[in-house]
Amino acid sequence: GGGKLPLRPSAAQILKAARRGVSTAPSMAGEKAAADAAPASAATEWPAAKVRETFFNYFTSKKEHKFVASSPVVPLDDPTLLFCNAGMNQFKPVFLGQLDPSSPIAGVKRAVNTQKCIRAGGKHNDLDDVGKDTYHHTFFEMMGTWSFGDYFKEDAIGWAFDILTKEYGISADRLYATYCEGDAHLG
Repeated sequence: GGGKLPLRPSAAQILKAARRGVSTAPSMAGEKAAADAAPASAATEWPAAKVRETFFNYFTSKKEHKFVASSPVVPLDDPTLLFCNAGMNQFKPVFLGQLDPSSPIAGVKRAVNTQKCIRAGGKHNDLDDVGKDTYHHTFFEMMGTWSFGDYFKEDAIGWAFDILTKEYGISADRLYATYCEGDAHLG
């Protein structure tokens, strides 16, 4: 049981609620009715290893992505970072047009990974969220898929919906999809 969840829950709240079989949408009937209506797969245990394995298998076998292992949390060849703070850090040379042609990711058009990250300051500072003291830190793994000019938002949103509803068994009525359309006059 627990308190009220917001109208637009975060992805973490959706996954947590789905694992418990609880709807993240407001309900007059309460959590019991939501649990009774939950898909059978919502009752399945989803430890981190299973979430990761399902994610990797979906994108490597069904969407032709290449698995790229996590780079070290302390970057070996990027003097601009003290720690990896985002899943895209290991792909910076691709985005900046500086990738060595002999790199193992040279020529990769689609990648899937999980990147170990630490956020401790700067633009991506999560310390205010977890507290500034001697025992809180923000170490986490960020799972992601990457397209290097091969597919765009439409496919990414469709595949995200597909994996969440068909592989993880989360009911579609519990999900909200958003995206940044951009501004045409800014390019």
